[in-house]
Amino acid sequence: MAPETSRRPRADAERNRLRILDVARVLFADRGGDVGLPEIARAAGVGMGTVYRHFPSQRDLVEAAAQRRFAEILDFARGSCLRDSPPGRAIATYLRHVGELLDSDRGLSAAIETARGSAGSEPRGDTRAELESAVAALIEHDRAAGTLRADCTVADVYLVVGALSATIRHGDGDWHRLLDLCLAGLGAHTPSA
Repeated sequence: MAPETSRRPRADAERNRLRILDVARVLFADRGGDVGLPEIARAAGVGMGTVYRHFPSQRDLVEAAAQRRFAEILDFARGSCLRDSPPGRAIATYLRHVGELLDSDRGLSAAIETARGSAGSEPRGDTRAELESAVAALIEHDRAAGTLRADCTVADVYLVVGALSATIRHGDGDWHRLLDLCLAGLGAHTPSA
């Protein structure tokens, strides 16, 4: 009987943690980093102690929300891009998805930038390594179809993501147009005769 009772709090704790993350992401998307932990606790229907047990600071909560967003991007890259994209369209599908996500999550991007300062808003640690591996697989997928430049690298794709992020975050232009131009530049080229 004791093992069952010891499992229940962990399941409840995980549900609370996920609820807090879900609520925080929505609030950060709406208002950026201007949302305090007490407001997130109220909106999630939990006490401040529960929030602090999982996320000792707002920065910790922002980091967890960022990591969750990067995990979702990784799942999308491995699933919808690699397995479900038409031949030669994996990188385009990936970049368009990232652009749409950044556009809908502007406030979260701002909160991440505020929390990290000059450290940047790209993924970190294991998530970064896994995402780089997934992007490398997308590159190979498109190269094999003959639709991607032979010299395209993971760093090039990150450069495009960075340009999209800056354009979206600062409202400096039409990110769809920027992406179309970047994709044209990444396309396979035949040498001029």
